[in-house]
Amino acid sequence: MSLALVRTVVGAAVLAIASFSSQASLIVNGDFEGNPINPNSWTWKPSSQVAGWQGSNIEIWNSMNGVQAMVGNHFIELNAHGSNQGAWSIFQSFETLVGQSYELSFYYRARNGSNEQFDVTVADLSQTLNDHTNQGWSFFSSTFVANDTNTTLRFTSHNSGTIGNFLDGVSVIAQQGTAAVSAPATFGVFTAGLLALGLIRRIRTR
Repeated sequence: MSLALVRTVVGAAVLAIASFSSQASLIVNGDFEGNPINPNSWTWKPSSQVAGWQGSNIEIWNSMNGVQAMVGNHFIELNAHGSNQGAWSIFQSFETLVGQSYELSFYYRARNGSNEQFDVTVADLSQTLNDHTNQGWSFFSSTFVANDTNTTLRFTSHNSGTIGNFLDGVSVIAQQGTAAVSAPATFGVFTAGLLALGLIRRIRTR
């Protein structure tokens, strides 16, 4: 194998890993498809039974009351059923790179359209959303800069009622050009680099 070919292969592998890392969402089960239910039905589950998420109970819908999901077949209602003390809140933590910019996006919609609002917080981003209606989905997109290696995204309702605040398609993606590479990916690149260096040395000593 030629030295030029080795360099080409290693370079392509590094670019592929970096590209994948920049495009893959860091949110697990952001489309809420992890707990499939029958069409025209709903259920609620403790967050411990919903992949990726923690906090209050999570109410999952599938095409109920004429409301279709924006991503896949399922979405959730933040103001869920079951026992709860105070406002409803769900959250998810994920690995980030300090100083890295990320894009947060999701869809939101009101159930009844009256006084429904919630807060979304992540790193240096905090915003109250109260402009949603029950006539269709709204889209939220904003950027934030990670200030820790572990970042938490949180949605919190403004009241303790069991009606309101649909969510779907939650995503966090590293912005292009400044993509963080996860520890496993970094290790893979490092290992590939070492192997390539060893091969280059063998070629040169022949």
